[in-house]
Amino acid sequence: MEPETQIETTAMQPERIDNIALTPTWKNLMKFALPTILSTIIMSTFGVVDGIFVSRLIDPIALAATSVVFPFLGFSLAIGLMLGVGGNALIAKKLGEGREVESRQNFSLITVVGLVVSAVISLVGLTFPDLIMDILGVDDFIRPMGLDYLRPLLWFLPVFVLSMMFQQFLITVGKAHYSAVTALVGGVSSAVLNYVFIRVLDMGIFGAALATSIGFSLPAIVGIVYFTFARGGSLYFVMPRFDIRALGRTSINGASEMLAMLATSITAAIMNNVLLDLGGAESQAAAAVMFTGMGVFTALFIGYASGVAPMISYNYGKGDTSNLKKAYKNSMWLIALLSIASVLLALPSTNLLIGIFDIPVGSNMYDMAAVAFRFTIASFIFVGFNSFGSMFFTALNNGVVSSIIALLRTLVFVVIAFMTLPALFGLTGAWMAFPAAEILAIFATVFFFVKMRKKYNYA
Repeated sequence: MEPETQIETTAMQPERIDNIALTPTWKNLMKFALPTILSTIIMSTFGVVDGIFVSRLIDPIALAATSVVFPFLGFSLAIGLMLGVGGNALIAKKLGEGREVESRQNFSLITVVGLVVSAVISLVGLTFPDLIMDILGVDDFIRPMGLDYLRPLLWFLPVFVLSMMFQQFLITVGKAHYSAVTALVGGVSSAVLNYVFIRVLDMGIFGAALATSIGFSLPAIVGIVYFTFARGGSLYFVMPRFDIRALGRTSINGASEMLAMLATSITAAIMNNVLLDLGGAESQAAAAVMFTGMGVFTALFIGYASGVAPMISYNYGKGDTSNLKKAYKNSMWLIALLSIASVLLALPSTNLLIGIFDIPVGSNMYDMAAVAFRFTIASFIFVGFNSFGSMFFTALNNGVVSSIIALLRTLVFVVIAFMTLPALFGLTGAWMAFPAAEILAIFATVFFFVKMRKKYNYA
């Protein structure tokens, strides 16, 4: 990184931000968000690739090992998501205000902080792996496979965090398609390496985690190369200047996304413990199938929200309320259409989803997975609006409201559902928890949309 001494500009060069400054029509919103949607969906399928090869080449019950390790990985990646989303909202706003030099310094500082924090987490995980297994509710039968799956993920954890961060920052500089392409290449590489490591080299579930880790590293490599050498754009690495206010604002802005991922990890750990009591390892494996399907379809909404967030932040920083209103209104319509489409696509996909894991038709695990995913489909009508609501207020640099929405939908309501529904309906109640939480969360999302519209003048 090199110091930057140019005088702060009062307005951004138009050629640098022609994408982020486009009028947010339906066409432009989708054009701007599509690469992020594709990259988010592709990256969400990394676990699918693991699951397919683990289930087919090892044993379907080994899916439980990938499922129980997910909460720790999610906890770690939450750091990258917080810094990426929160920093992106701050930086896109500053770019809209014409503060380019400060934006680059903040961006470089955030990258260094993300790398250091993730390295510390990785070291702690490698030092106390058995403690992690205890917290995650892993029994003695699954523990050896869980440990084998966890270790490679810990080795590559700093790279994972950088991938999460750069995925967000590439959106702002109009290079979201880089993330999409690298995610696709990474996904194909992961699939090939899974076969080689598991089938050819007989590395078992350790090989599956190693294959995924290598594939997931590509976005980080591309981001490092781009932000180091592409110095004609609005963002690139410079000598960071320590700015506690920028780090604080980044943390507040991204707190909602971090809380959402942390809460998902916490609730997944709670769910694994509940399922262990209700249905044993088979139900945990069925939950892995459910999370796979849920992850792919919800990635559609998360990708859209992440994709359009820099456009919202830029117009907010610029003070362009006309474009802000268009972005809000058009996004509402687009999310409604995407929600309907996801339900119509997911319903006939249930058997296909379970079939790719080679789970025997008619088996207890097959039936549990089918019921679990069909209940999850009900949440797709609401999850898009809830995800966009949280990300929308992050883009407006209101981390408090964004965090409240995220915390309610991903932790508070889910925990309440898990405390009540399984007691009333048994295992079926556990499958009902996530859609129940999304239904309750829509009321909070609508409340804040209405309450905050005068403050930000977006409706």
